[in-house]
Amino acid sequence: MEAVYLDHAATTPMVPEAIAALTEQLTRTGNASSLHAAGRAARRVVEESRERIAAVLGAHPGEVVFTSGGTEADNLALKGLFWRARAADPRRTRVLVSAIEHHAVLDPALWLAEHEHAQVELLPVDTDGRLRIDALAEALAADPGSVAVVSVMAANNEVGTLQPVAEVVELARAQQIPVHVDAVQAAGHRAIDFAGCGADALTVTGHKLGGPYGVGALLLRRGLDATALLHGGGQERDVRSGTLDPPAIAAFAAALVLAEERRTHETARLEALRTRLVDGILARVPDARVNGDPDPAGRLPHIAHLSFPGCEGDSLLMLLDAQQIACSTGSACSAGVPQASHVLLAMGREEDEARSSLRFSLGHTSTGADIDRVLAEIVPVVERARAAGALSAARRSLR
Repeated sequence: MEAVYLDHAATTPMVPEAIAALTEQLTRTGNASSLHAAGRAARRVVEESRERIAAVLGAHPGEVVFTSGGTEADNLALKGLFWRARAADPRRTRVLVSAIEHHAVLDPALWLAEHEHAQVELLPVDTDGRLRIDALAEALAADPGSVAVVSVMAANNEVGTLQPVAEVVELARAQQIPVHVDAVQAAGHRAIDFAGCGADALTVTGHKLGGPYGVGALLLRRGLDATALLHGGGQERDVRSGTLDPPAIAAFAAALVLAEERRTHETARLEALRTRLVDGILARVPDARVNGDPDPAGRLPHIAHLSFPGCEGDSLLMLLDAQQIACSTGSACSAGVPQASHVLLAMGREEDEARSSLRFSLGHTSTGADIDRVLAEIVPVVERARAAGALSAARRSLR
């Protein structure tokens, strides 16, 4: 059997165009900060890539700050904007984030609470996993002068629900509070317009788009400074120091441009595959529950997140893996640690249901044959997982 890869939300295979851009630059030598010819050539690659990325994302090239990926960009946004706001006004110590953020946002926020005396407020979401704007409005109205930064993802990485970014920005801007948007999962699947959305900072990364690992960007509005996390050569607006990686940056740009060119077609194709997958599972496992917004206009096209009553998500994952089908129980960054999904818990699900879920995420290599394989295996896998769960429960009751 050929392996079926349905974990594109964790990372997606590099596209040939990105591989070509990467390998071409790997044969060249030059530090983009050097003044000699080799350095200038490397700088040209970086700046041309910066312009291509900015054009796709609706940003000015000077707003593109290259990082090692989404996690660094999120940390730079949360910590850098918090420190900047507090330095300007010591009253600004509150950090408002949605309860369903990726851990690359949640954990820096909690770090700020532990080490920098920030007051972190996790904003509630509705049953579809969408931030409740009324809760944000209430939190802001309580004391707008104490808020340092607001952060909300463009789309949730587990259930795919789109977030009300425009409404968040409108509320925060009225109080002159900076907004950070984590668009790591949305980029390539939804149009990103940094200038148009009005956000002050926005995160993207390469490996979710068909680019390489280890490269991403924080879009940071012109005129807005963030306190640096890394200090050294000051390569990126004095916000992010470190030797730039022209091969990875060129590949990142190539992948992003290609994703945007194919986005309309891929959205329709992936939505059709997702519908076939979800409908097929529900026909075979009628008590399974689909999580997230049921309306295609309100969610990403490539994520299908389902709960299977009586099963442990980790058991389902490993049983499918034994059949060479790769999927996920949630964020790859928290994989390997059995725990209930914080996203589903925030959506009001019970812990058992939050532990019984799988995420199938599609991408540019996904085919109808992949869907057929899942549908052929899902019933015996669920039956085995339920039997294992019932046995474990019986053993616990005897203790």
